Amino acid sequence: MLNTTPLDTAETRLGAAYAVEQHLRRNGASLCDLADALDDSSGFAALCDLYGAFGQPSPKADAVEVAMRAIQCLLADQTSPSLDRIGHERGLPASDMMLWHGARVSELRAGFYHAR
Repeated sequence: MLNTTPLDTAETRLGAAYAVEQHLRRNGASLCDLADALDDSSGFAALCDLYGAFGQPSPKADAVEVAMRAIQCLLADQTSPSLDRIGHERGLPASDMMLWHGARVSELRAGFYHAR
């Protein structure tokens, strides 16, 4: 049985938050475009909260995890007809974006579960 200490857990959670930050640096603009196209103020607010968490000298892993959960819920709540409409109206590959970002957000959130 593997014994973990509170320090191990904190370091793992900080590592998960760092992975989210790296993802945002590379793919945040696309996720922002998608959140804007979905026209859901709570989901967009969660994305803003996520960016805000990284505006601090040391990001709070809890804040990052909460924001990622809200973003995951936003993406999971989308329907194909809605995404097709957005794709047509905005000229975005909304369905593909949602699938890719949804999978990546889920993967990044798993990093927080492994820290427990």
